Amino acid sequence: MMGEGQVTTEQTAPVTAPKRGAAYQVVLVALLSLNFGIVFFDRNALNFLMPFVQQDLHLTNTHVGILASALSLTWAIGGFLISSASDKASNRKGFLLVAIVIFSLCSVLSGLATSFLLLLGARLLMGAAEGPINPISQTLVVREVDPRHRGLAMGVMQNFGSNFFGSFVAPVVLVAIAAAWGWRNAFFLAGIPGIITALLIWKFIDEPPEEPKVEGASDRLTLKEAFSYKNIVVCSVVSVLLVSYLVITWAFMPLYLTQVKGVDPGVMSWLMGTLGISATIGSFVVAGLSDRIGRKPVLVTIPFLGVILPLGAMFFDGSPWILAVIFFFGWALNGCFPLFMATVPSETIQSTHVATALALVMATGEVFGGVLSPFFAGLAADQWGLSAPLWIIFGFAIAAGICATALTETAPVKRAQAASPTPGPTPGL
Repeated sequence: MMGEGQVTTEQTAPVTAPKRGAAYQVVLVALLSLNFGIVFFDRNALNFLMPFVQQDLHLTNTHVGILASALSLTWAIGGFLISSASDKASNRKGFLLVAIVIFSLCSVLSGLATSFLLLLGARLLMGAAEGPINPISQTLVVREVDPRHRGLAMGVMQNFGSNFFGSFVAPVVLVAIAAAWGWRNAFFLAGIPGIITALLIWKFIDEPPEEPKVEGASDRLTLKEAFSYKNIVVCSVVSVLLVSYLVITWAFMPLYLTQVKGVDPGVMSWLMGTLGISATIGSFVVAGLSDRIGRKPVLVTIPFLGVILPLGAMFFDGSPWILAVIFFFGWALNGCFPLFMATVPSETIQSTHVATALALVMATGEVFGGVLSPFFAGLAADQWGLSAPLWIIFGFAIAAGICATALTETAPVKRAQAASPTPGPTPGL
């Protein structure tokens, strides 16, 4: 079993140089980011179309909650199991293509659903297919992108497309289609982009060559082995805290703004859209900053900005424009997601097990954050009012920053500085 002592050894090992040119690296990150954007376009489709779907299928609010939790659950399970299989088979591209095709078809199945159970089945299958997309995609980035730009590349891959398409394009396009031609046609059309990106990835992305296997390393990474790495434990805890922050914000902030603060629904939609702008920009700024100053300083400091969002919502009563600025900077913590979900674990674990490790951190956050936290936040809201979820995310932001202080630095720039011998005193002086 690999303990913490071995973590330090692996973290100071030389980083493999990129095997392809800059043009290929750019194409790789762009296509994978586009594809992950389509994943979130499809994942969020039901949320934006729910006003149409709920009325047509006679769904209760309990049904709505079950549909959201079910997708998060299978996202976590499928992400871990399928990513582990891709590591074992050393065939990331093949697994990625199959997953893309399946989740695209699940969008069509959602459009064909005539009852809650049929829709639930489609969402369960979609979650299982979408779960491994991010871990496998980030593994390709790790294998092909220059380590000096790894944080930026992984941030763009995970955050840029998902926020641009999932937060901006999806609500505008899907609601417009549903209003004009019905929600079923919106689901049918939502499945087309995934098939297109699958063809582009098949055409332009290659399976990276395997890294030389470390002597004595096992073929698969067990849970016990994974959690023997301190960084994996810390990243998993941060994942639970910040995934909880994200899903609670999306679920309860619109309700707080409209029901407690009396904000017009149109203004509320623009305030929530500000979060998407923040995350899209953060995919460059926060991740790129970690390449320069290290992963740990960013993961320790940026989550504390998250306290601005709930405090601004609860206590600021001025111009919506200023509140939008508060939301923008408060949501900057979203830029940390690629760091604790992908970059730090990939720089901690043996390269042949990267997809498994990334999926484990993601799955932990999805199960305990995506599935459980909205339920408990809802109970708190029923007991103490809609401000309770906002105080919960206030605490989660602080806790995430504190937990990150336990990380061991993994950034190549910091590792290189640590490896450089310190100049001694000049003789005779």
